[in-house]
Amino acid sequence: MHSLIGCLLLRSRPQLKPGTHPMEEIPMFDNTVHSFDARGVAKRFRHAAIFGALESLNDGETMRFVNDHDPLPLLDQIQQRYGKQIGIGYVTREPGNIVIDFTVQADAQQAATGGCGGGGGHGCCS
Repeated sequence: MHSLIGCLLLRSRPQLKPGTHPMEEIPMFDNTVHSFDARGVAKRFRHAAIFGALESLNDGETMRFVNDHDPLPLLDQIQQRYGKQIGIGYVTREPGNIVIDFTVQADAQQAATGGCGGGGGHGCCS
């Protein structure tokens, strides 16, 4: 099984630049970035699931959100609910392929307001 995984990793790796060691090109896992693919969540549960996921993050952690459309109403709700506590940054913004990083910046929000606006004492809102 390990040889199959290694083979797949080698096939998916981009071409190396001349003079570059192969290990320098392989991205390492980042324990502060957590993926959330909204395409697999029933529409009626999406926003609640997204808010729950955001509220489970700690300061400095990122949720990498994947969707098939640009979630502008959701972004407005996140800004209204969390203010500057959640940073929003597009990674990919193409039709049918949207990737957004939501990063918890609790220190910025707490410094500005003395606390945060939700979450019941868990994760980013502790």
